[in-house]
Amino acid sequence: MLREVKEAGLLERRTASYVIAITLNVVLLAATWAGVILLGNSWLQLLLTIPLAILTTRAAFFGHDAGHQQVGSSRKLHDVLGMLHGNLVCGMSYGWWNDKHNRHHANPNHTDKDPDVGEGVLVWTLEQAEGRTGLYGWLTRHQAKIFFPLLTLEGLNLKVSSVLFLSGRRSRREARIELGLIAAHLVLYFSALFLIMSPGKAIAFAALHHALFGLHLGSVFAPNHKGMEMPDNDTNWGHLEKQVLTSRNVKGGLVTDWMMGGLNYQIEHHLFPSMPRANLRFAQPMVQAYCERIGMPYVNTGVIESYRMGLGHMHEVGSELRDQQNTARSTASS
Repeated sequence: MLREVKEAGLLERRTASYVIAITLNVVLLAATWAGVILLGNSWLQLLLTIPLAILTTRAAFFGHDAGHQQVGSSRKLHDVLGMLHGNLVCGMSYGWWNDKHNRHHANPNHTDKDPDVGEGVLVWTLEQAEGRTGLYGWLTRHQAKIFFPLLTLEGLNLKVSSVLFLSGRRSRREARIELGLIAAHLVLYFSALFLIMSPGKAIAFAALHHALFGLHLGSVFAPNHKGMEMPDNDTNWGHLEKQVLTSRNVKGGLVTDWMMGGLNYQIEHHLFPSMPRANLRFAQPMVQAYCERIGMPYVNTGVIESYRMGLGHMHEVGSELRDQQNTARSTASS
């Protein structure tokens, strides 16, 4: 499979395409902010949070690609691109994201090694759910229902988590640079809003923009692994099993490909993380055919079904706590 992918040239860098795509995104971001200025102090400005959230997510995609060394041959170039898109444009740490995301790629869905399935506000296994009470118990019982509302807080969470991560590393030069870029992002962002519109509209604009950004970005990454196999320390898998069995592709045509940035070809991305995103869809038929030849399960489903599988898994994880609550209510009423 690797030989076939290499012969097709799919691992070769597409630097010129990235230059065009990044330039176009910057121009569209500038045009959106120009629209905010031209509309003046008007509630109509809130409509522009929609394209702004989409374009901010595109910037996050480019930062993601820089972390995977997909754009060029220089690590320094990728670090600069990553910090410009992550820290300056999105206000989140490129270094924090890379640290977290690389651990995810090394052991996807691993209950002890993948930070994306660690116990937190949400939980992903019955073992993580066991014994949760109070607010965390309520969240676990209802996590499938509140998953998408919680995603609206992801934009804020990315900023807070980034600052906390970097604050613990302030002695390092890279961390100081990243903190400086995030500070510049916050100053430029909120200065622009409060200079252009009234305080009430500025706060509403920022809140809606971050809610839509979190919802969009979270909706791209959520269907890729949730509800798939979750290995643990007793699981003895090779690289192919580790990446394919824990991942799910989402099909849906060019619109789905664009909205999800090509990361809906998640199996191919995990097998070839340095492959330019635009090439993933061309590698997909090769990978699926290979998996079919060797009898490896390969999950490729539609958008709705992918969310159904993920939310169904989350609902099942909270089932034991719901049963315990129902039993307690029955006992109390009798």
